Amino acid sequence: MTEFITNIAKNLTFVLEFVGIVAVLVLIALIAEKMIDKRNGEQSRILTVRKTAMIGMFSAIAGVLMTIELPVPFAPPFYGIDASELPVLICGFAFGPAAGVLTEFIKIIIKLFFKPTSTAFVGELANFCVGCAMILPATIIYHIKKKKRTAIIGSVVGTLTMTIFGTLFNALYLLPTFAVMFGMPLEELIGMGTAINANVTNIFTFVAFCVAPLNLLKGGSISVLTFLLYKPLSPILKASYGHTARTINRA
Repeated sequence: MTEFITNIAKNLTFVLEFVGIVAVLVLIALIAEKMIDKRNGEQSRILTVRKTAMIGMFSAIAGVLMTIELPVPFAPPFYGIDASELPVLICGFAFGPAAGVLTEFIKIIIKLFFKPTSTAFVGELANFCVGCAMILPATIIYHIKKKKRTAIIGSVVGTLTMTIFGTLFNALYLLPTFAVMFGMPLEELIGMGTAINANVTNIFTFVAFCVAPLNLLKGGSISVLTFLLYKPLSPILKASYGHTARTINRA
């Protein structure tokens, strides 16, 4: 707890910017949810006591999963893959885009208690933004028309959006920021990619051969696991939001 508070105090400006980005994405999710409800002739509360409890539960699971990263053979060791978007996507499908974004954010907070930041919160911001790039389009598309088909389409679109956004975000912001933070030339980071894949010669080939495959692998595996796990979890979800849980399991 002490280290967590100390890290926030040291990086207060960046933390406030982080919170501002979170607020904007939550607002986008809320507006999308209201528009979808209006389009479908529905009127549902964004947060209920039961829904809030479920968001907390899925956030806790996601936060723990975020601490478990597995290396991938096609990227330098500072990149890893985790399954933390799995409970976030399930929660978003069950309870809406706003619930998905809130779960994504609370996940980061919980992770920081288990594993403090080593990147002055830059890595956590990247994880949140890239995660939302998948969760928002996937859940919005699904909730426009709650069918298994739209859940699949949403997952595919979410995976592609996450891949494109994550690739550009790494090239234009994340990698240059890490190079400055750790006092190393950007070329040294690129060289770590070249050591794995000779086709990596600059920042754009780095993200094309290292980052893009990572996001595609993560998005694809999370989507598949969501469809495998949703039905076993449906009794819990039905108690909270029965219609959604029934709909996504239709053939």
